[in-house]
Amino acid sequence: MTEQTLAEALTLTDDGEGGLTARLTSGFSNAPQSAPQERGAPFGGLMAALAAGAMRQGLGIETPLQSLTVQYLAAARFEDAVFTPTMDRGGRNVAYASVTGGQAGRPAIQALGTWGRDVPGPVLTPLTASPIPVGDLDPTPLDPLFGPWFTRHIDHRFVDGPRLFGENAGRSPELGCWMRTIDAAPLDEARLLFLLDGLYPTYFTAFPAPPNVAASVDLRADLLTAMTPETSPEGWAYFHFTSRDVGGGWAVEDGVAHAPDGRPLALVRQRRKLMPTRG
Repeated sequence: MTEQTLAEALTLTDDGEGGLTARLTSGFSNAPQSAPQERGAPFGGLMAALAAGAMRQGLGIETPLQSLTVQYLAAARFEDAVFTPTMDRGGRNVAYASVTGGQAGRPAIQALGTWGRDVPGPVLTPLTASPIPVGDLDPTPLDPLFGPWFTRHIDHRFVDGPRLFGENAGRSPELGCWMRTIDAAPLDEARLLFLLDGLYPTYFTAFPAPPNVAASVDLRADLLTAMTPETSPEGWAYFHFTSRDVGGGWAVEDGVAHAPDGRPLALVRQRRKLMPTRG
């Protein structure tokens, strides 16, 4: 069977009963490439993009997505999943919607979306960045023994190397990386949401191997500008991630995404539950 492309993975089909169906395949597994794809589950960034897409498509929303809050309830299975959106409160300027997604008897995700039109007003963009241009960097794919299966759909270019397994020990636990999806399509809302979860936890740079594996519990993304094909025609965005706190079996991490011209595109905060380690 031909492997599913990202465009196919992001496709939602009306099921005629108020829901939209996505085909979840193991090519987007979060398991490491050193393990069978079936050992993992559909990648959280894909599930977030599908949740937003289901709200937009199912409810006919045309205004920009302002924020998306996702809770990962359980690991979805590699089979068709249904996303059911609800308009909680509509409005010309701001609308509030929600969606649940998963398979029969097994809800996997629930999400809230805030949507609203941009209007003229004060402008303040202190998050503007000036990273090394992506054209000056060589591709740096993740080691297949470590990198999850879904990362084969992402082009990574680290500005100072992956810094895995203790290279940031005693330093700020942060990481900068250019990313785009391998189809090199112009960056859009769905691909941005996909990429906001496209790297390993930044605390992996602070601790020695083996990594302490974690499961995403919730993610919040705030989009700072409407996405158009002109935002990033070749699909690139620069991402800077920082671990804010690791302890008590939890980790909290923040990230910022920037357009190639340095404009901030989105903020993301993710909470992960660390898996117990064997003594």
